[in-house]
Amino acid sequence: MSDSIQYRRFTAADIEAAHALTVELKWPHRAEDWQFVAGIGEGFVAERDSRLVGTVLCWKYGERTSSLGMVIVSPAHQGFGIGRRLTEMALDALGARATLLHATPAGRPLYEKLGFAPIGTLDQHQGAALQPPLLPLPPRERLRPLGANDAPRLIELASRASGLDRSSVLPALLESAEGIGLDRDGELIGFALFRRFGRGRAIGPVVVPRDGDPVRAKALIGHWLGSNPGMFIRLDTPGDSGLTDWLESLGLTRVDSVVKMVRNAEQMPARDDEFAQYGIINQAIG
Repeated sequence: MSDSIQYRRFTAADIEAAHALTVELKWPHRAEDWQFVAGIGEGFVAERDSRLVGTVLCWKYGERTSSLGMVIVSPAHQGFGIGRRLTEMALDALGARATLLHATPAGRPLYEKLGFAPIGTLDQHQGAALQPPLLPLPPRERLRPLGANDAPRLIELASRASGLDRSSVLPALLESAEGIGLDRDGELIGFALFRRFGRGRAIGPVVVPRDGDPVRAKALIGHWLGSNPGMFIRLDTPGDSGLTDWLESLGLTRVDSVVKMVRNAEQMPARDDEFAQYGIINQAIG
């Protein structure tokens, strides 16, 4: 079968067929979710008899960092090396950049062979959330709506917390997302975005000052949960966030955990000691 597979670049015309692949695999992505991730990145597809049977997308964040995701092969075409070939094509396009991805147990052995190493875990929480209790913030801090003038600061905070240049991702995300900010004496020090995704809504990214107590992250997340009681919501959090028990107590069950992996780790910037990411945009973009 491998001799009959053709590979080429992903185009906007592939979104409908790519969405059909995710439906076949029971992934939650809508066609609009595909449009967003494909619109800010690039990718490759595998075809057999002019039918799309595999995809990969990747995103460049400046000259040093990147991410890779949406590695999908139709069930009937798995086991023929299609996923590996697509991933290798994406890595060639990304070059020497540090590349992040989130690996399922099934995908991890392939990624390890391609030079990726584990650096953490990610927990997927979802469900119809309960009304959270109000949480007191530290003195002089408050939640406030985000405004158009906050965009440069949002990009700075998101970039520092994730270690990835968010100058292209955040503006595109803000076109469809609502936001709430964390303010200290007039300075924006954190935020959380809220948007349509899959079966309902997604929260992320969530960025706050790095602290052993995630009370600020809880306050930002709690704002969206309290504003949308009973709505189906998804949130992907680092495994060491300290949020799991609290989220599960509110009805956002941990339904899956994946491994965060990196290739060319020497290109990653040093960890920011002031800000941390308590919720990501999604598993592809990070």
